[in-house]
Amino acid sequence: MSTKILYKVQIAQYLVALTLTTLTFSTSAYAQMDPKQQRGLTFARANCARCHSIDKVTASPLEAAPPFRELHKRYPVETLEEALGEGIVTGHPNMSEFRLDPDQIGDLISYLKWLER
Repeated sequence: MSTKILYKVQIAQYLVALTLTTLTFSTSAYAQMDPKQQRGLTFARANCARCHSIDKVTASPLEAAPPFRELHKRYPVETLEEALGEGIVTGHPNMSEFRLDPDQIGDLISYLKWLER
């Protein structure tokens, strides 16, 4: 087998191992969430992940959108409750306005608090 092919096979094996490790970690970490946190994650995936990183490791797709895991470094995430209920009209420049119902707010805040750990 040529060196080039062997190198490609080794890279492929590495990527498969990395993917499996990431999936195992992600699955076990997310399995430790309570139902509120899981609903918050579901909301974030559906409404926020297009711009924000909503996990503990990846970069935000939109550079101006802060990763959710870092929000608690800027301010207590509980302070977002009122803004989420009244409608966030600012944030990053491309952020659309939206309002959450009280249950959605509680779920999203619970998920954001989970990301702090």
